[in-house]
Amino acid sequence: MAGDWGRNIQKAIATRLAKLLDNSAEEFRYTYDMGDNWEHRIILERVEPAKDGTRYPWFLGGERRCPPEDCGGLPGYYEFIDAIAASDKGRGSKKKKEALAWYGRPCDPDNIDEQHIGIMLRRIAKSQPKGKQTPAKK
Repeated sequence: MAGDWGRNIQKAIATRLAKLLDNSAEEFRYTYDMGDNWEHRIILERVEPAKDGTRYPWFLGGERRCPPEDCGGLPGYYEFIDAIAASDKGRGSKKKKEALAWYGRPCDPDNIDEQHIGIMLRRIAKSQPKGKQTPAKK
C-alpha cells in the first residue's frame, strides 16, 4: 500500500524477503512492536548463491542482546540497562533487583546467546519445504 512521504509500506506478515530482493531493494525498514516502535534498518550488502547442503536461514553474527519485550521502547530499554549495570557493591540495589525480577532471569546485554539463535533458526529451517532453494537475483 502506498504510504505517506513517498514510502511503500507493506504488512510484514504478507511480505517475502525474496520479493523485496527481486524488486531490487537495497535497503528497507522494519518496525517491530508498534507500541514500543522498534525500528530496524536493513541494508542489503550482497546476494550470494545458495550453497548445496546448507540449511537456511543461517546466522552470520550479531552484537548485543535484543531489548526485552515490552520494556517501553528506547527510553525504557536505557532505563533497564542503567538499572542492571548500576554498581551495587555486592548488595544489590533496589532498582537492579526490581529490573531483574521484572526480566525474570539474569541479563547480560552483551551476550546475544548465539546458541539460542541457532536453535530458533534451525526450527525455521525445518518448517520450510524441502528442495533446492534458488536465491533472489540482484
